[in-house]
Amino acid sequence: MSVTTLSQDAASDEILSRLSADGAVIVADVIDRTTVQQMTDETMPYIDNTPMGGDAFTGRRTQRTGALIARSPTCRRLVLDPTVIETARRFLAPFTKKILLHLTQTIRIHPGAEKQTLHRDRFAWGSYLPNSIEPQLNTIWALTEFTEENGATRCVPGSHTWDWEKRADADQFDFAEMAPGSVFFYTGSILHSGGANRSKHARLGVNLTYCLGWLRQEENQYLSCPPDIAKDLEPELQDLLGYTQGDFALGYYSDPYQDDGGRILGPESIVGRSRTDRNELGA
Repeated sequence: MSVTTLSQDAASDEILSRLSADGAVIVADVIDRTTVQQMTDETMPYIDNTPMGGDAFTGRRTQRTGALIARSPTCRRLVLDPTVIETARRFLAPFTKKILLHLTQTIRIHPGAEKQTLHRDRFAWGSYLPNSIEPQLNTIWALTEFTEENGATRCVPGSHTWDWEKRADADQFDFAEMAPGSVFFYTGSILHSGGANRSKHARLGVNLTYCLGWLRQEENQYLSCPPDIAKDLEPELQDLLGYTQGDFALGYYSDPYQDDGGRILGPESIVGRSRTDRNELGA
């Protein structure tokens, strides 16, 4: 089984169909080369100052740079891409009322990097979630060419339906080979990893992932994009970061610096918004 590549005008229905069948799919040429360059230019000063990973899993020849919402206006556009957001919301809808932005991270794999250990991203929450719940949907946006030689993400199509203990055979792997501006969608349950880079050039991508609104995010968005930065973002992006309630009575607070007793506030208030759904606070 191989990873399917869809055209840039692929609708959410088509993407969801491939995710259900294979656990992964590529959509080609979603953003143009100008946008790719903007994203690269905005993040490269931070990437250049990021140390290599400290172990085999994070990659001793790999740089991982986060806090992209605070650092990159172009990244905000990618997070809110209409087809991506629609797909993420629909994919996760059976298990949640709202979704959250789980992780923002550039990943630069340098020449000489070894392949990463195969894993399923859902185990960020350990093994506590029932197998029947899919907790996340992931994307990797290519900022350079992704090839098998330079470390394109390798995955095992169909493995999202396997028992966790099942191992993949060598002939079951495929690689997310794609041009700059393309995006690789994959579920939290599919076996995958960064590939080995046997080329002479670094491979650069942007990992943007979404999760159920009642789970803790992998990247702490309240610290990576604190209120003084988040207050200037558009409301949809604020909500994805977590500056809204995840569900009924989930995420409200009382201001410890105010002498107004235990007045309950929605997290929207910390970024200058009034809450829009009183029922979320049980009011």
